[in-house]
Amino acid sequence: MNAKARCITDRQAALTLDAIGDAVLTTDVLGKVTYLNPVAERMTGWPRKDALGRPLAEVLRIIDATTRDAPRNPLDQAMEFDTVVGLTPNCLLIPRGGSETAIEDSAAPIHDRRGLLIGAVIVFRDVSEARARSRQALHLAHHDALTALPNRMLLDDRLNRAMAAARRHSHRLAVLFLDLDRFKHVNDSRGHVAGDMVLKSVAQRLVASVRNTDTVSRQGGDEFVVLLPEIAHADDAAVSAKKILGAFVTPHDVAHPPLHLTATIGISLYPDDGPDAETLVRRADTAMYCAKSSGRNTYRFFERQMDMPAV
Repeated sequence: MNAKARCITDRQAALTLDAIGDAVLTTDVLGKVTYLNPVAERMTGWPRKDALGRPLAEVLRIIDATTRDAPRNPLDQAMEFDTVVGLTPNCLLIPRGGSETAIEDSAAPIHDRRGLLIGAVIVFRDVSEARARSRQALHLAHHDALTALPNRMLLDDRLNRAMAAARRHSHRLAVLFLDLDRFKHVNDSRGHVAGDMVLKSVAQRLVASVRNTDTVSRQGGDEFVVLLPEIAHADDAAVSAKKILGAFVTPHDVAHPPLHLTATIGISLYPDDGPDAETLVRRADTAMYCAKSSGRNTYRFFERQMDMPAV
């Protein structure tokens, strides 16, 4: 290929790189910037004329989102091992005079026509929106859509972890199963919109009534489960149950006139009342129904004889 043809080819390649949607940056073998396309200029905050000849680390500042440390330069790795290298996951680009941007990239060595290494190229893109969507989808998979409380799946995971910790450290935990008293009347008389507002208000009160280390979960409808992952005595669970019931004394000011509700709670203990998450929740539920049959607005611990009617 003659010099004129090579010049035309190089110009076409530059025009192509300038037009693509991903950011493209190249360096020489010493790690000095030799090219940025317009997308790379925008994302790094470095105009091409200012970036050329500068060390890559100065133009392309990347940190790990968790540790805030700078990962190893992917272009150095690409040249050292003469292969395509991907950036470590969860990385952020720190642009010049801008805000952090989540990115994904890959770097590759550049060879001349004789096969000699002359530098490296990195292609990167903004994945902030994709990561935000992923986080949102993960949140929705593990949380109740109405109250934003952990759902059954997340509760089950936390309960299993709490039981493993209880076995290791020889302590107990408690599961409180809570059901609102006569909640159906709220939906029937005030409508489902008011009912949903009440459920949100209940969720807020439950969270405010327990420790930061405890978990409040909505099981569905007007049923909630509270996990106390570490208690010294059964009385600790009773204290929590009383505090929760006390939070219902004040009417819920989400409709006119304000709504006054009560709740009934059943309590099961680990390891006393069951070896697994399903059994603990079921027996707390059983204790709750026994408490309702004896008058509502109270709590009861699970007792073995409560399972007899079911058997």
